[in-house]
Amino acid sequence: MSNKFGSRPDLHRIHEALSKLFNTISKEPGKRGLVFEISEKDKFIIFSDQHKGARDDADDFTLAEKNYLQALEYYNASFFHYINLGDSEELWENLLESVIQHHKQTFEREKLFIHRNAFTKVFGNHDLYWDNDPLAGFNLNRIYGKKIPIYEGVILKVKLQHKVLNIFLTHGHQGDLQSDGNWFSKWFVSTIWAPLQSFLKINPNTPAYDNQLKTMHNSMMYSWQAEQKDTALITGHTHQPVFASLTHLERVYLKLKNATIAHDQPVMDKLNEELKKRVKKGDEVPEFKAYKPGYFNSGCCCFSDGDITGIEIENGMIRLIKWSFQKSGDPERVLLEEMKLADLLDAI
Repeated sequence: MSNKFGSRPDLHRIHEALSKLFNTISKEPGKRGLVFEISEKDKFIIFSDQHKGARDDADDFTLAEKNYLQALEYYNASFFHYINLGDSEELWENLLESVIQHHKQTFEREKLFIHRNAFTKVFGNHDLYWDNDPLAGFNLNRIYGKKIPIYEGVILKVKLQHKVLNIFLTHGHQGDLQSDGNWFSKWFVSTIWAPLQSFLKINPNTPAYDNQLKTMHNSMMYSWQAEQKDTALITGHTHQPVFASLTHLERVYLKLKNATIAHDQPVMDKLNEELKKRVKKGDEVPEFKAYKPGYFNSGCCCFSDGDITGIEIENGMIRLIKWSFQKSGDPERVLLEEMKLADLLDAI
């Protein structure tokens, strides 16, 4: 019903909204977002879409909380700057008071970054409250002991030899009326879907997040980035991790194509075996045309198997990582993909 009556993503509207925000932050830093001029030595971790709730059956974050807490402990001890890229609190389905009450430990862990002046909070569509409610500042002070500013985006300007790479970060709901201010969608989620999800114990976040091609929304985000010069884009919102413009499944297909051209039978056999596990008969096979590897998506911190994914920027590298439970039950950092920022700049 929400899809039927709400507004779907529109390419022109999304492109216009992203360009407007990027230009506003570039020309007037501090108004809607920050500009950080950084070097290859600086370190950032980007997480999004925790959707912290009321610790009930509709709270998608609960299973991933242990991984999230361990990850924040690791990144704070390693002196990373934490960019929270939106939808951190699920405020379509919950009252803020319930979220504060049930997630004090995670707020305390986030507060450690604030003590180091290394925390930047960006709002998404599900926690739009932080941007437009008159009591937002008061409640931020209650949570963090400080009225921290809230932004719509961030631009990292990375100096690489004689050129500068712009890395534009925003939640990614801009221009999509279904997620960006559509009254029916908000009403449907808060009044109908949330109670139903809790009653039926439904968690729509599948652990098979990499067994798919890019969503339409991610494809539209990529199409904006492909038109920019010396600019990469990192968003969240879709809960689908994307690295250098490709999902994991798309990367498997691309590796298989290259192995076929090289007549590398052992690699072909291995990749075909992986596809058998991931792809159903009749599923779409992507066509790989010329693309720029400049679009990234942090995924989310609320997968139903407890995994969380994020983007690291460190020592001149950009990485897609996940934190996952080992057989012992302890959280573990897993590197999924990485590339040099210098190579990214050359390619875009």
